[in-house]
Amino acid sequence: MVLGSLKNTEAAEKLHPLFKQAFDYIKANDMAKAEAGKIELDGKNLFISVQEITGKTKEVAKMETHNKYIDIQIPVVGVETMGWLAGDKCVNSPEGYNETKDITFFTDAPATYVDVHPGEFVIFFPEDGHAPAIGNGAIKKLVVKVLV
Repeated sequence: MVLGSLKNTEAAEKLHPLFKQAFDYIKANDMAKAEAGKIELDGKNLFISVQEITGKTKEVAKMETHNKYIDIQIPVVGVETMGWLAGDKCVNSPEGYNETKDITFFTDAPATYVDVHPGEFVIFFPEDGHAPAIGNGAIKKLVVKVLV
């Protein structure tokens, strides 16, 4: 997991060849005005899901992992709390891996939580269990999907 500011993405951009393209697009556009839906930047290799959600409690939010994609999650309206647990500690998955949606849900609890504000981002790699969408009221966020 990486937590950072959109003002300082240079170090994070070195972690994957498509990260710079994603950050450049986000910085060049007013994403708070983007409509909910999908923005394709490089087909299945790189796209953004613009989501308008209602924040959940820590008890309701589910831990998840992805096998094929890295998530860069960025709140653009509202503060979002995200839970984290090392993927090898995520063991309780009643439904198992859903290959079509590239997601595994877990009933395990996060080890830690972080508040992410507009202008900040979190990168979750396949080895990072994460429980997103924790917060109060309306949250607008970007989930950048980067093919591993």
